[in-house]
Amino acid sequence: MTRPAPVVLAGRHVRLEPLSLAHAAGLAAAGAGDRSTFGLTHVPDGDSPASGYIAALLADADAGSALPFATLLPDGEVVGATRFLDLQYWPLGDARPRGVPVVAEIGGTWLAPRVQRTAVNTEAKLLMLTHAFETWRVRRVSLKTDARNARSRRAIERLGARFDGVLRAHSPAADGGLRDTAFYSIVDAEWPEVRARLTSLI
Repeated sequence: MTRPAPVVLAGRHVRLEPLSLAHAAGLAAAGAGDRSTFGLTHVPDGDSPASGYIAALLADADAGSALPFATLLPDGEVVGATRFLDLQYWPLGDARPRGVPVVAEIGGTWLAPRVQRTAVNTEAKLLMLTHAFETWRVRRVSLKTDARNARSRRAIERLGARFDGVLRAHSPAADGGLRDTAFYSIVDAEWPEVRARLTSLI
């Protein structure tokens, strides 16, 4: 089976741990309360949905298409989730080890409202992009969101990702129906500039 090894990514403000069923209660708590910012995002609501959410992501991980994380504060509190997904392993002729993707997407990200618009998301993205570009040596990282999600689009643009366009009627929407999806990307040649930008924001 071609799949990347699980890894812990830790910084000053956030710790990304390989997602497991042990995180279910924490994710349920993080998704409780004010859910007004989750309207266009899939966020589990309650203990049983959190367990089902994790089980589905672990199945994707077993298939080699994703690497999911629980997002924790330094004190161990679970405040959300994120993941690498759409991992692609096409050959480049560069002696790339088995299980190391050539391209990846960062997505499925959500955070408890009280840590939104803080250093938590910025540092999490810096950790993930550093792993993708400097450990895996990917050629491209993609990011995408519901085209209506202005908050998410601003956050992606703030990272320094380049807008690639909108694919209409692309996938099921979190609030029902079909969504138009806004696509962004960062390629390896752009990574040094993006890294410097993100580092300056933390």
